[in-house]
Formats: sequence, structure tokens, C-alpha cells
Amino acid sequence: MSGTSSLTGTHSAYAVVIPTLVRDTLADCLAALAAATGPKPERIVLVDDRPDPDPGPLEHPLSVLGDLRDRTTVVRGGGRGPAAARNAGLRAVDSPWVAFLDDDVQVGPHWCEQLAQDLADTTPDTAGVQGVIAVPLPGERRPTDWERNTAGLARAHWITADMAYRTDALRQVGGFDERFRRAFREDADLALRVLDAGWRVRQGRRTTRHPVRPASRWESLRAQRGNADDALMRHLHGPDWWQKAVAPRGRLRAHLAITTAGAAACVFAALGRRRAATAAALGWAAGTGEFARSRIVPGPRTRYEVTTMLATSALIPPVATWHWLSGLWRYRNAPAWREVAP
Repeated sequence: MSGTSSLTGTHSAYAVVIPTLVRDTLADCLAALAAATGPKPERIVLVDDRPDPDPGPLEHPLSVLGDLRDRTTVVRGGGRGPAAARNAGLRAVDSPWVAFLDDDVQVGPHWCEQLAQDLADTTPDTAGVQGVIAVPLPGERRPTDWERNTAGLARAHWITADMAYRTDALRQVGGFDERFRRAFREDADLALRVLDAGWRVRQGRRTTRHPVRPASRWESLRAQRGNADDALMRHLHGPDWWQKAVAPRGRLRAHLAITTAGAAACVFAALGRRRAATAAALGWAAGTGEFARSRIVPGPRTRYEVTTMLATSALIPPVATWHWLSGLWRYRNAPAWREVAP
């Protein structure tokens, strides 16, 4: 394997890179990092990814860092998404390891100590060590659809909410693929390329808390943009990328079938073929109803939640289909990611 002969498994000096849109959660993230016991990072790089060319200073979030303020650097990301922002942070560090955190997480009280131990326990062929993500859910009621989706992060493989990589390994594979413009699949794509290069990625023992952030009732519709990223993953890693990435299959096939039935009902109705239109419409209604029920039953079943699930369950299949098909077209000739961070 290329790139491992000169590396040692015991050198655990690290930097921390945090891409941020400077949400309210950033100060809590930095405060938790500053309070964590154990060996501190050699450098903290905040990548300000706000698209505004003059976004203003970060004085309040930086003020919570205490003694770590002098080790903190802020670089501009240009609003090109978390993958590009992490690459910008990677270019600003020279430590053997770089730990990526999201700006809406809170590391545990002994995170620095646990991270140092995770890194010290690695073998020379280990490129990455993942943290343990905990998503707090309400105990007094059933979680909403959005809360359940966020809770899935606790089971995700290679999630960059808390992920440490060897700097040399990242540069060997070219860093994050910047065509992934959302915080979705860019972590799985990177891990698959790291594994393909002959490295290992393992689970660590450090813990990080990932609270559920507030979201509008239409957040599930915006999330369907990730289907275009799934199309890119299929193009880059093959039709079995789901198994390789240990990722849930999702409901794309059902969404395609429901959308096809709905479109067929409209076409048949326009052609005056009533029986065919009725059959297709019944198929659409049955599929949409099953989808809505699967989201309503596990939830709190409040009026707000039920009406949100009914409305979005009717809209998600065609929106998901659109993004999937547009992604297949957009990335039909996409080459492998080759850009290597200097």
C-alpha cells in the first residue's frame, strides 16, 4: 500500500477542522471543545463557508475558546459546500491527523483524551477513526419524522460529524470530492476511496453529542436533493455502492413507482382512457398512503405532524424522482475525483 511506510501508529498530534455557516450552534460546539480534557489540538481551523463576500467577524464564537483562541485560524470557504470547506481546512493544517467536526455537535467532556487514545491505538495502515455519535431524543413523546431521521446519524458509517483521518491519507486520495455540495454522501464517498487505496477505517471510542436542530415542516422535501448525490455515488462506485458504504437503501424504487403511476394517471386521463387512468390513480393513492402511514405511525401523531406527513408524502416521490433523474444526467460522464490538496 502506498503512503504508509513512513507513518507511525503512535504519533497522535492532531488538528481540528470545523466547516461552518456560523449558526447559533457554533459557540456551543467550540465551548465543548475548549472544555474537553486531554491533549489539545495543535490547531483549530474554522472554515467560514458563508457565501456573503463580507460576512462579518466571528468574535462571539471565538470568545468561548479561551486559551485555544491563539491556536485558532479562520479561513474562507466561499460558500461551495462542506466538502470544499473541509478541503480548505485540510490545506491549512500540517498535523499528522485531522479531526473533522460539524458545527452543530458538542464533543464529550473527555473527548480530547479519548481522541488521543483512539489515534494512539491505530496501526500504520489505519487511515481513519470514527467517533461515536449520540443523538438525544425526547423521552416524553415519540420522536417526529425529522427527529428519527437525525437519530439515524448515530448508526451512520464514516460520518464526518466526528471523524479523524491521517492527513497523508487524505492527500493521497485527493481529499473530499467537491461535487458533493451538501452535507450528504461526501463522507461515504471519501471513505470508499480511502478503503480502495488500501487503508483501513475503524470505529473509535470517543463520544460526541449531535442535538436535533430545528427544521421547517418542509425540510424533508429539501432533503430529496440528496438523490442527485446518490446518482453521483452510483456513477463513481457502481450500482452496489449501497452495500459498500453500509448505507440504508431508502425508498427510491418506491418513489419511482409512485411517480410513474401518478404520471400515467394524468396521461391516461388526458387521452380519455378512464379505466387505465383510474387504475393508475389507485396505484398512486395506495403507494402514497402506505408511505404516509409508514411515517405517521412511529411519530407523535399530533395534528401538525400528521398534516405535515400527509402533505410531504404526496410531494416527496416526484421531487425525489426529479433529483435522481437530474443527477443521473448531470453526472453521466463525471470522472473520478483527482484533485489533490497541496
